[in-house]
Amino acid sequence: MSSSASAEKKAPAAIPDGTTDYKPLRSGPAYDPAKVHIADTPMTWSNWHKHVNWLNTTLIIIIPMIGFISAYWVPLQLYTAIFAVIYYFNTGLGITAGYHRLWAHSSYKASTPLKIYLAFVGAGAVEGSIRWWSRDHRAHHRYTDTDKDPYSVRKGLLYSHLGWMVFKQNPKRTGRTDITDLNEDPVVVWQHKNYLKSVIFTALVFPTVFCGLLWNDWLGGFVYGGILRIWFVQQATFCVNSLAHWLGDQPFDDRNSPRDHVITALVTLGEGYHNFHHEFPSDYRNAIEWWQYDPTKWAICLWKFLGLATDLKQFRSNEIEKGRVQQLQKKLDQKRAVLDWGTPLEQLPVISWDDFVADSKNGKALVAIAGVIHDVTNFIKEHPGGKALISSAIGKDATAIFNGGVYLHSNAAHNLLSTMRVGVLRGGCEVEIWKRAQFENKDVSYVNDSTGQRIIRAGNQVTKVVQPVASADAA
Repeated sequence: MSSSASAEKKAPAAIPDGTTDYKPLRSGPAYDPAKVHIADTPMTWSNWHKHVNWLNTTLIIIIPMIGFISAYWVPLQLYTAIFAVIYYFNTGLGITAGYHRLWAHSSYKASTPLKIYLAFVGAGAVEGSIRWWSRDHRAHHRYTDTDKDPYSVRKGLLYSHLGWMVFKQNPKRTGRTDITDLNEDPVVVWQHKNYLKSVIFTALVFPTVFCGLLWNDWLGGFVYGGILRIWFVQQATFCVNSLAHWLGDQPFDDRNSPRDHVITALVTLGEGYHNFHHEFPSDYRNAIEWWQYDPTKWAICLWKFLGLATDLKQFRSNEIEKGRVQQLQKKLDQKRAVLDWGTPLEQLPVISWDDFVADSKNGKALVAIAGVIHDVTNFIKEHPGGKALISSAIGKDATAIFNGGVYLHSNAAHNLLSTMRVGVLRGGCEVEIWKRAQFENKDVSYVNDSTGQRIIRAGNQVTKVVQPVASADAA
């Protein structure tokens, strides 16, 4: 094989961006990048068990199954149910307000006591360490919907919800991100190095002991306050990766999958306004309207009031509204592109007045309005003003008639008329001058949308002629 052929197969050199490969802090089997990763091999009946990430599968599938089965024999006490709901919201906030908005996006600053609390309850959600979770989430934002997105919804809704954790992933395939700040945070580093101990204590031991010591419900605390609460909070926050990229509207940008929907917000403690979040990730809010459900935002505001949180970041409302308007304009352009605005003037043939009159006498119902010739043959019977009025204008210049001489036609009438264009009159109107300027590449004022379609605004149709204002001199 020639050296040139070998060079073609080499991957292009990555542009230096200041990031480095992810380096684990905990001891474990050394990763050999030269060895083919199991995720890059086909799954078969003989090797499927090698593809499964058994630690994650145990934590998010097997243990919850044990909890559901145990619930058949373990009665649910009222106090335990209340505790489970309260602890559910606290561990959920550990993910949404802690892992996500504080550590992954640095959308506000937290005092050390608040960091310790969020690291504690975040571990109780059993979704990985802060360092691991935030690193993957930053990669998700940087490489949304691409192969480097660790939980891309393009690989399937179920994959983005659960599959990416159940099956082993090649770490080389996940996009690189900068986690220097996380490596310098002692709370993050301690929790990462002691993650399994933290999970066992916060997720299972703490709820069991709490319910056992206070009202003697040891088993209920373990099953309902521990195992089943874990499952519910996991499924809720996993919806940020799946449901929030599948259900809802895209008011700020539709180039990627994130979407806004109240149902997702209700399920995920306010993380459902995901289209906004992906556009403005460093904003501590997901919901920017007062009536939108975002308990995570409210909790952060409360912590600020208590002096536990500072430097709450918000994008300027001017930039937010610009994004909203641009997306609205894009949707309008897409809608405009499928409508019939008539043959563009520059594509119409130039017809002399004599030919126009002759064709009108030879069976064609042609009407000239503002220098544009229209064929109204198929519209005569449908004309709301009757056949006589429109028939009287055939073969004539009906500009004055159409624009108030007989009736001041509506905007809809001008739009409908544009679909009947068949030509432009020679030598008697500014339309031909405009068209000639097009051929001669002279400057002509008009506006195109993002798809290249000319924008025709109400009242600006070429057939719309403004009537002169009467004055005392004219009288």
